[in-house]
Amino acid sequence: MSIIKIKDLTKVYNATQVPVHAVNGISLEFEQGEFAAIVGPSGSGKTTLLNMLGGLDDPTSGSISIDSQSINKLSANERIKFRLQNIGFIFQAYNLIPVLTAKENIEFIMELQKVPKTQREQRSKELLEAVGIPDKANIRPRQLSGGQQQRVAVARALASKPKFILADEPTANLDSKSTEVLLDIMENLNREENITFIFSTHDARVVKKARRVITIEDGQVKSDERK
Repeated sequence: MSIIKIKDLTKVYNATQVPVHAVNGISLEFEQGEFAAIVGPSGSGKTTLLNMLGGLDDPTSGSISIDSQSINKLSANERIKFRLQNIGFIFQAYNLIPVLTAKENIEFIMELQKVPKTQREQRSKELLEAVGIPDKANIRPRQLSGGQQQRVAVARALASKPKFILADEPTANLDSKSTEVLLDIMENLNREENITFIFSTHDARVVKKARRVITIEDGQVKSDERK
């Protein structure tokens, strides 16, 4: 059963001058437990698509439905609440809060969700173990390697128990070893806990791991292949 339905989605920039169709009539569906990669050249529209899917950007036309909830019809405040409860994000630049420890970064989302302290602490402990850095709980981001920071970012994305995770070029700043470790962690979480991952990526290593590869060019889906 599809948890995400995208229908005739478009995003046009500079519509009053020279229009740029960043996304041009895309329709896709994603089922629970997918491990999917969206690929394409720079400027193809994949990051724009991911941002709209995460409710970070508004489509020009078309619709995005998540568990039958049309997110592009929500108000700004409703969308913030919806993201908080339903979507996890992993970014290329990690986006950790520098003054917080790894544990505190993971717990921050749960604080916003009003999760009780004891539950937050237990969940962050479990997640740090799941991503293989339980000994880094009280370390701040600047003292962690890039690979370790991205593991904290994965744990933070999982903290809210989202319906799915959007990962925008999550391996772009990592070396080969860190990339392999991170991908193994995410693949295990996907298979063992049925967590849905949707990647936007240039990385051939991510594409190799993905069980579905969607290729986008000029804002349109050129191919959609399942392995």
